Amino acid sequence: MEFKDKIVVITGGAQGIGRCIAEEFQKAGATICVIDKQQGDHFVGDLADKQVLEQFAKDVIAQHGHVDYLINNALPLMKGIDECSYEDFQYALNVGVTAPFYLAKLFAPHFAKGAAIVNISSSRDRMSQPQTESYTAAKGGIAALTHALAVSLAGKVRVNSISPGWIDTAYTVYEGPDAIQQPAGRVGNPLDIANMVLFLCSDKAGFITGENICIDGGMTRQMIYHGDNGWTLQQKDNE
Repeated sequence: MEFKDKIVVITGGAQGIGRCIAEEFQKAGATICVIDKQQGDHFVGDLADKQVLEQFAKDVIAQHGHVDYLINNALPLMKGIDECSYEDFQYALNVGVTAPFYLAKLFAPHFAKGAAIVNISSSRDRMSQPQTESYTAAKGGIAALTHALAVSLAGKVRVNSISPGWIDTAYTVYEGPDAIQQPAGRVGNPLDIANMVLFLCSDKAGFITGENICIDGGMTRQMIYHGDNGWTLQQKDNE
């Protein structure tokens, strides 16, 4: 019960990685405060809405008086340059960057001693697939926001980020190329991320702040060239 009586705020905590993080904190004795657009037994609201963020923060403090850990996990919209409108792009940034900043600001006077923020970025903060601009920009933004907050909140709150790679939230076990291509030999699952979140919030990580940890099975560390180690490039017709 390492986190007994700790208050943990998790955005996007109703499903996927966020839900796994919530469950692991609960197993360790923590009290969980979740905000998510999905209906359920939690605060339901859109993180892109300033008033929603203010009401959520107000409710958390009214009920618990303080916050120990803030986990900014909610997923921003993913659209690419061909289809992403100005409004879509702005919405993705509101969810992925503005909301984490504003929640940190709202909770700043209420963080307990030894508090920590963990931001969930993505390995897309350093590499891309086509047509992912809104998501990639938001994830790059939260990775940079992490070290800015770490410096501003120095001595009060430790702030770190995690950049997941391919994480299958259904815990599917992949075989063949999907697994073999990854230096770790498998696709990730939500526990790979949740375990690191709990570590970064623990006293064991007391000397870690402003850091980004990429958990991607080693995919971003391998060099890929045509004809090297079995990798081949197949070009599409321009027609």
